[in-house]
Amino acid sequence: MFAYIIKRLLYAVPIALAVTLVAFLLVHIAPGDALNAIAPADAPAETIAALKAAYGLDRPLPVQYGLWLGRALQGDLGASIATGRSVTSEVMAAVGNTLSLAGVAAIIGVLAGCVLGGIAGYRHGGWVDRIATFISVIGVSVPHYWLGLVLTIVFSITLGWLPAMGAGPEGGWFLDGAHLPYIVLPALTMAVVPMGILTRTVRAVVVDILAQDFVQALRAKGLGNRRIFRHVAKNAAPTVLAVAGLQLGYLMGGSILIETVFAWPGTGFLLNTAIFQRDLPLLQGTLLVLCLFFVLLNLLVDIAQPFIDPRMRRT
Repeated sequence: MFAYIIKRLLYAVPIALAVTLVAFLLVHIAPGDALNAIAPADAPAETIAALKAAYGLDRPLPVQYGLWLGRALQGDLGASIATGRSVTSEVMAAVGNTLSLAGVAAIIGVLAGCVLGGIAGYRHGGWVDRIATFISVIGVSVPHYWLGLVLTIVFSITLGWLPAMGAGPEGGWFLDGAHLPYIVLPALTMAVVPMGILTRTVRAVVVDILAQDFVQALRAKGLGNRRIFRHVAKNAAPTVLAVAGLQLGYLMGGSILIETVFAWPGTGFLLNTAIFQRDLPLLQGTLLVLCLFFVLLNLLVDIAQPFIDPRMRRT
């Protein structure tokens, strides 16, 4: 088991390095000039040259990448071009808000998806299966931003039950009564897609497991449905865990539209701001943290799976 963990850790190192390279290059190949955020269009050439030298933009890309990676390994992601504030502090504050939102959405989506998928798998071909499948298709097909706008119109503007924007009175989100209403609408909006994907995944896995010979043998031995369910759940857990881990990474990285609709001060909202302001350090830092989080999450899922399914320790 120890060798398996070491192997997965070694696999993650080149992936993380590739992630840093992609995060650095993506913002440089995009059109536009990063200095537009702080320099007027009619700025003299001397001013532009001084600004490029100050931010290291006058050096070759390999040199810029090496310097940026060296600072990033020390926890320094530079300073925002638009605001002058530390990118690390801005990204870390946004990551906390996004983790809170993604965590609540993941709990809702995973629980609802596993329950609906499990029931649909056990009732394969019945009306319950059709309803669960219909809900999963709707969940995957409905656009995030459209659903967020509809929920805002209904529950915030029409009924006035929940706040429409922000994370709380202080700007950040905390687990207390004053901040809890702010997370309901964005969390429900984010939970729809993972719920639909997990419903379909769990249903397919449960149907496949129930058709296997060992389940028929367990029933022939006289085991009750409760004990058979334990065997089915244990065999379905590795696949469900892998899909759930990917969905949590998706919630962290794919929340830009939802956080923009609800003005949630997370990484998606920060990424959207950095894109429109052409703020290279902030854009690079946000992309790097999100991508590394996805790599770390997949690594944790890979390490956790053998504890559930010992057969994977031999891979």
